[in-house]
Amino acid sequence: MKRITLLGATGSIGLQTLDVIRNHPEQFNLYALAFGSNFSKAIPLIKEFQPKVVVVKDIETKEKLSLEFSSTSILVGNTGMVEISVDPNTDMLVNAVMGSVGLEATLAAIKAKKKIAIANKETLVTAGHLVMEAAAKYQVQLLPVDSEHSAIFQCLNGEKHQEINKLIITASGGSFRDKTRDQLEGVTLEDALKHPNWSMGAKITIDSATMMNKGLEVIEAHWLFNIPYKQIEVIQHTESVIHSMIEFADSSVMAQLGTPDMRVPIQYALSYPSRLDFPTAKKLNLVDIGKLHFKEMDFVRFPCLQMAFDAGEEGGTMPTVLNAANEEAVSLFLQGKISFLMIETLIYRAMENHLSIKDPDLETIIQVDQQTRKLISSYL
Repeated sequence: MKRITLLGATGSIGLQTLDVIRNHPEQFNLYALAFGSNFSKAIPLIKEFQPKVVVVKDIETKEKLSLEFSSTSILVGNTGMVEISVDPNTDMLVNAVMGSVGLEATLAAIKAKKKIAIANKETLVTAGHLVMEAAAKYQVQLLPVDSEHSAIFQCLNGEKHQEINKLIITASGGSFRDKTRDQLEGVTLEDALKHPNWSMGAKITIDSATMMNKGLEVIEAHWLFNIPYKQIEVIQHTESVIHSMIEFADSSVMAQLGTPDMRVPIQYALSYPSRLDFPTAKKLNLVDIGKLHFKEMDFVRFPCLQMAFDAGEEGGTMPTVLNAANEEAVSLFLQGKISFLMIETLIYRAMENHLSIKDPDLETIIQVDQQTRKLISSYL
């Protein structure tokens, strides 16, 4: 029985993680959960799973929740997330929060030598060098939840790192994959949120449409698998059946395939090194699919992907700026304050105005993150 602490319980990945726990009550127990301010979603989850500890975003939410659950321990904010991440009563941390807010909790969990399933790519994008140094020091393995990184992780089982030629990360192309640059003028939020393959939260769906999500995954792959950026390739794959591939020195290519369902990589991360039954999963039938389609990525069409590669190669605090600027710009788009194409413009401006600081410590990363967010607001 693994006792799970879940950060980001009311988000898309969080809810699907709870579905895995729900389907395997003999394997997993939810010890603690954290959510932001989505009170209406959280209430039934707390009633169903009865976690010992709950972390909320602010005091106001805590006061409301205390009226419903007087016997539950309720903590607040980043301090609360850190506390439940290192709690001796929990075995595994699932980091499914959106954005860089999961960074400190992840570092704390590593130092406490907890098993970590990471779906929060921004943690590695923002401070990959700190996270991986800590993981090596405390001998903690980060188990990837993203379908692409889970695929790479599975393909590497039993293989030698030095025999990797390149990683090939697949991208669906997002909501606007069939539109030209000119056709993106004036696209609506409603259009942007219609992902053709995956069921994801709003922020990730927008990132998929701009291709920033794939850019963040490239940086995450660089850190998780210790691979230079020049050995990471992104290709467009319409059906999202092949989740990623590895080309080895002898030209062999290994791929992991499956129907698009995030519960599969989530369950694998939770059960690793074992595999559990998944009776409700839709089985892959290649005969029914008939054909798989691939296309070379167009970096002019998707400039956010190029900016991510550039930020990763630059290193230092530049990926922090990339991530913070993107989070703020996407938030503004979701609020209807800027156009879709303005997202990439704001990110570019933030990167152009930043002089990267090499080997930043945690305090510097947090400071640069906050400064970048203020800068994006000032552009309006």
